Amino acid sequence: MVSGDNRLVQRAWYYIEVFPDPNDAETVYVLSASMFRSEDGGKTWETIDVPHGDTHNLWINPENSKNMVLADDGGATITFDYGKTWSSQDNMPTAQFYRISVDNLFPYNIYGGQQDNTSVRIASLSLGRGGISEQDWTYTAGGESAFLAFDPDNPRYVLGGSYLGTIEVLDMDTKSSTNIMAAPIQYLGREARNMKYLYNWNAPIIGSIHEPGTYYHGAQLVLRTRDMGVTWEEISPDLTRDIDAKQGNGGGPYTNEAVGAENYGTLAYMIESPHEKGVFRTGSDDGLVHITKNGGETWENVTPNVIKESLINAIEVSPHDPATAYVATTRYKFNDYTPALYKTTDYGKTWANISSGIPYGAFTRVVREDVNKKDLLYAGTELGMYVSWNGGKAWEPFQLNLPVTPVLDLKVHRGDLIVATSGRSFWILDNINALSQYEPTKKGLKLLKPSGAYAGSWGSPLSRNSKELNATDAFDGVNPANGMVLYYELPKLTDSTKVSLEIKDANGKVVRKFSSEKDTDYVPHNGGGAPPAPVLPKKEGLNRFVWDMGHSIVPGIPGVYIEANFRGHQAIPGMYTITLKVDGESITTQGEIKGIPTIDMKLGQFEEYDEMMTDMEQKITEMHTMVNSLFKVQKDLKELLSDIADETLKTKGEALLDKMKAWDGDMVQRKSQAYDDVENFPNKFTAEYLFLLNQTSGSIPRVNKSNKERKQELDQQWIQLRARGEALTKTDIPAYNKALWDAGIGALRL
Repeated sequence: MVSGDNRLVQRAWYYIEVFPDPNDAETVYVLSASMFRSEDGGKTWETIDVPHGDTHNLWINPENSKNMVLADDGGATITFDYGKTWSSQDNMPTAQFYRISVDNLFPYNIYGGQQDNTSVRIASLSLGRGGISEQDWTYTAGGESAFLAFDPDNPRYVLGGSYLGTIEVLDMDTKSSTNIMAAPIQYLGREARNMKYLYNWNAPIIGSIHEPGTYYHGAQLVLRTRDMGVTWEEISPDLTRDIDAKQGNGGGPYTNEAVGAENYGTLAYMIESPHEKGVFRTGSDDGLVHITKNGGETWENVTPNVIKESLINAIEVSPHDPATAYVATTRYKFNDYTPALYKTTDYGKTWANISSGIPYGAFTRVVREDVNKKDLLYAGTELGMYVSWNGGKAWEPFQLNLPVTPVLDLKVHRGDLIVATSGRSFWILDNINALSQYEPTKKGLKLLKPSGAYAGSWGSPLSRNSKELNATDAFDGVNPANGMVLYYELPKLTDSTKVSLEIKDANGKVVRKFSSEKDTDYVPHNGGGAPPAPVLPKKEGLNRFVWDMGHSIVPGIPGVYIEANFRGHQAIPGMYTITLKVDGESITTQGEIKGIPTIDMKLGQFEEYDEMMTDMEQKITEMHTMVNSLFKVQKDLKELLSDIADETLKTKGEALLDKMKAWDGDMVQRKSQAYDDVENFPNKFTAEYLFLLNQTSGSIPRVNKSNKERKQELDQQWIQLRARGEALTKTDIPAYNKALWDAGIGALRL
């Protein structure tokens, strides 16, 4: 024995990793809650400051002992100076989440306990921003192992737990809290059998669906409060195996590890039926499943008879049938890594193992059923995600771009699949409504009904229509796509086959058209012109296309820099008819645009905005079409005049050219070629009109009085300018063309 320092062995069951320096026999490290180093063979020890506690693993560079990598409950951190300074752990998403709770706000928030850190509430979408950042999350109730419960429609007061039965109510507005422990007894260091209430590390806490304001806390039995923890009542007997031999000191014979994570014979999960009041199911960490159909007055043991002593980690009640339920079990603590999911269709009288296709080693943590499609199941395992299309008869990997990491919980909410991982934070798979429409046996042309889209403003790489989509970011969470995400399936097509998409509003008016063919007439510019029209993908199989919910892009002026947004305004809330056409065959579905529920809109406000924006976009389209057409004639006329010998005809042509230049000069500023040119050369008419269009546009669709008045001014100017343009196209150019024809020269093409 070289050291009796108790700091090194105080939690020997959980820590005590020893790492000798490969370059110095006298230097050794011990990892515990803190990191310790001895430079004299273990006689004396110093504490090394690290970014996060609970240190577990260490790598020492064999060629440079000053360079080390430390793994702890906060992630990974690196030193190059012998532990004097360490790299930040805020540069990677390494949170370990146990459970998922969600509210019904817009955007909805995800809640979960985070290992060795605070519990978290984080927005699923950051409105008005390009991604979900640190500004979109905060701590919430309880501690690292918390289940979180609240009124999902008004989640101001959050109940959150932690180990050993501690539980609090946190006011999210004031960040003030009160402790509501059912039996406020200091259990640290005690044998589990001597605790009044024996709680799991992840002791379940749920709020009632059918009785708002009522909450349940699972120990070895079920506790209920109807007054936010002022009083608690027991509503069940012990619902575990209650194996006394496994309720003594943990970690013996060396140290007594009695923090609470080691408690055994506890409830690990509890769920209320969404269909029936008073129906609850519980699962224990030692393998029992119980049900009550009368609010806890009586309980029935409905454990599958094939289940051995095991952890019932999650229970799912089918959203389609009150008698159908699923349980996810695991025996990894017995060194058995067999996946074991079970299904009942008769309230637990009979069960079937539904784990076929999930490999050994991917032991099962959670199973959920799709809200829209019966028998579409999602499973979270130690090695990632799996999906079943037939109620669990067969499973296949569903990993996609999700990191291979333990999946501890899943939640289907508002058309999304939310994933809690152990070590890679929260993930969301958007638009799983497409999965519920998947028919693997049906081939050919298919257009899936899209999820409802919101008429809001935010940025996301998932809004793009590119072949390579990046759904992750190094520092921020990725927003869902801002637009209506359309999925369609195509047979194998030839290169010449055209695919088109047409979108109409509820009145049958065409809002937007798309094609698989590029616009060959599009002329790119250095940032100050109209963007190209999106092109529909047409690969064999499933295609994804995002309609940005905008009306048609207004045309630009090739070669002219106009500081403006040329995109059409956002379509207003309502139902839209979407038609896909391929080779004379067409298929139609309906899509809905919804208003942001938190924006207060007056009756008729959307319609007034739509009417004004549509009128301005039509006028700009007319303006730029006329400008581009006449400018082409102007260029042709210049070339023609260089070859005309007849002085009279030439003079008439030069006068016409001057007239066209004057009109064009009033319409557009052709000297503007780059971004800062707008500071050097004053805008002309169409740029002024575009500026008004952009100033009227907004994520809150509202038409202001000043915008209306400015539009009236510009519309009056346009009447005169249009008359001059029409005189050129209908009178002046045709008259000169007649003179050209009479001279045997030909004519200018309009």
